[in-house]
Amino acid sequence: MKKFKSILFITLLMTTISFKINSKLINDESEKIVGVWLTYDKTSKIQIYKVESQFFGKIIWLATKESKEAMKVTPKIGYQIFKKFVFEGQNIWSGGQVSDPISGMTVSGKMTLKDENTLNVRGYLGAPMFGKTVVLLRVE
Repeated sequence: MKKFKSILFITLLMTTISFKINSKLINDESEKIVGVWLTYDKTSKIQIYKVESQFFGKIIWLATKESKEAMKVTPKIGYQIFKKFVFEGQNIWSGGQVSDPISGMTVSGKMTLKDENTLNVRGYLGAPMFGKTVVLLRVE
């Protein structure tokens, strides 16, 4: 009986340690997109951050516009452009929303980390095949 309790204790201990290690690895994987990203047209920087298990993105820098007309349609710093993305695994975050800072339109979104410094963000209505992909480049 004593031997059985020892084996049970060791098994439970190893299971707990294994679970904590796997949770840490998954957490590290999910946070690969956290940081500052430059839009493909180099007009803005977006900071992606994590709140609990979801990922969000907000505009933190904008290129300067010269004309008053351009200023009317320029998005605002602090505008939340990405909302509620969840890590799916295999460098994919889905289930979120992408908001157009100029029109205010919000669509479904999916993010795919192509490599360490390239993030593809796809906004779509209905199915992903009916959408547009924007490429972001890591700054920090």
